[in-house]
Amino acid sequence: MEKEDLSQLKISRTGSATALPQRPRKKRRLLLIIAALALIFIGILYWKGFLEPVREVEVTTVSLIYPSQAYTVLNASGYVVAQRKAAVASKGTGRLEILAVEEGNRVKKGQILARLGNTDLQAAVNQAQANVNTAKANLGQIEAEIKDAQLKFDRTQRLIQSKAVAQSDYDTIEAKLQQLQAGKSAALSQIKAAEAGLMASQVSLDYTLIRAPFDGVILTKNADVGEVVAPFGSSINAKAAVVTMADLDSLIVEADVSEINLEKVKVGQPCEIQLDSLPGVRFAGQVHMIVPTADRSKATVLTKVKFLKKDGRVLPEMSAKVAFLSRQIDQEEKARVAVPPSALASQKGKNWVYRIEKDMVREIEVQKGPSLSDFIEITQGLKAGERIVLKPNRSLRDGSKIKIAEK
Repeated sequence: MEKEDLSQLKISRTGSATALPQRPRKKRRLLLIIAALALIFIGILYWKGFLEPVREVEVTTVSLIYPSQAYTVLNASGYVVAQRKAAVASKGTGRLEILAVEEGNRVKKGQILARLGNTDLQAAVNQAQANVNTAKANLGQIEAEIKDAQLKFDRTQRLIQSKAVAQSDYDTIEAKLQQLQAGKSAALSQIKAAEAGLMASQVSLDYTLIRAPFDGVILTKNADVGEVVAPFGSSINAKAAVVTMADLDSLIVEADVSEINLEKVKVGQPCEIQLDSLPGVRFAGQVHMIVPTADRSKATVLTKVKFLKKDGRVLPEMSAKVAFLSRQIDQEEKARVAVPPSALASQKGKNWVYRIEKDMVREIEVQKGPSLSDFIEITQGLKAGERIVLKPNRSLRDGSKIKIAEK
């Protein structure tokens, strides 16, 4: 029974021989599908820019070209300086009791800025005033006596003609009148002396009041309340100037002009002033003076340029640049936006630039204007201060990843 069972056991090879070749074929088809999907996915990533290589570019900034740049014959640098500036001090010596101003305060001529201790001087003024009052009272008393004596003299003079009084009485009354008149002259002199003493004490008192010598602005405080102030700082621990002030209406720019370029500058020449603290503002100016001496160490000549219009933002000691112009600029002439010609890309009558936005560029179509020296005016599409690609290559397109080339 067992032999029959074993004889019936057979291995069928026909079925396996036909099934084995189908498995590699399905596997290859699956691999091809996966590869195709991967290529499509990579293509999408590349098309979206995720796999695009980062391009190194040079960068420039959109400039604002002012009309004066076309008429500039010389540039110079300098500083804003006040022509009227004073270190205000006291002529008297004393301890500073009141300081009524601080930096930035505008003051008028004669305004009290500070006061020294002056109790003793005030007492001297009061005493001098009392002396004047006493002298005037003495004068009043003498004048009253003179009036009485004059009446007696006139009456006696009438009586002497009729022999009603003795000559000796008449002479006595006349002498008394002359004595009182002499006393009046002395009283007047005493009043003048008392008034002179009062004036001297008032002047000494006024020395303790520190006043503004002109209209201006307080620049610095050099002493504090409680410190000793003395003329010229004669004491070791004493302060000389209490405050420093300047007349802001007298502000000018002092610029050094090289000797070899001095022929390009003349008094009355129009200028344009630019302050480092206000880079977007240009001030109209004019050459006020060329100082008639040279600095041998720098081979320069000091030139003073005044502002044609006052501006409260201009302060002393600001650094400035001066452009000396060949002609006056018309008010209608405005600043224009411009870029270097190499920043423009053109095709089929269209012009565009690549504006930098973070780590990529955007293609911006622009309207081109006339040439401005080494620049081209852009009438539409850009703003001053924006960063754009300089010398863009053909591989650059909208959305391209970039990195800025190191100079």
